Amino acid sequence: MTLPRFYPIFDDVSWLRRMLPLGVKLVQLRIKDQPEDALRVQLSEARDLCTDHGAVLVVNDHWQLAIELGFDWVHLGQEDLDEADVPAIRAAGLKLGLSTHDKAELARALALKPDYVALGPIYPTILKKMKWHQQGIEKLSVWKALVGDIPLVAIGGMSTERAGGAFESGANVVSAVTDITLHDDPEGRVKAWLEVCG
Repeated sequence: MTLPRFYPIFDDVSWLRRMLPLGVKLVQLRIKDQPEDALRVQLSEARDLCTDHGAVLVVNDHWQLAIELGFDWVHLGQEDLDEADVPAIRAAGLKLGLSTHDKAELARALALKPDYVALGPIYPTILKKMKWHQQGIEKLSVWKALVGDIPLVAIGGMSTERAGGAFESGANVVSAVTDITLHDDPEGRVKAWLEVCG
């Protein structure tokens, strides 16, 4: 399976309204700490926006809503995995992306036959407090040898300037968050990303 090489992650559907018209074809919606009604509204709009723009939408964590609302993809972190019903996710036909940080987590992920594996943080990240130190770009090569044909996503501290090195080290996809959302010109940054990831 070939995924688009640029994979932005946003925390609100309003970002999708702005960025999908620029040509983003793979996007994750990661919404935390919202009541289920608000979540359902955002996810439904995001699904429809992505359908209109021919983009792949990945829902972070909320697998029950992803099933209910007819999504194609869900992303789970290791903590999410502890509580997710993976057989139900698969039975609903959803594709599954999984976060990994060490070889034990990678082994757990590979046992579930994921549709992509994410490794991070490649560089230090300000997005969230993490017990994992930066993995370093070299680890992408190690991971790629272990995952084989499964798409490998590099995440954490990624920027347009760092993307090329991640691809050279084995990443198939590069994910960005704050490099876009905290940028003075988010639209311009997305355009630069699309050019780099062409």
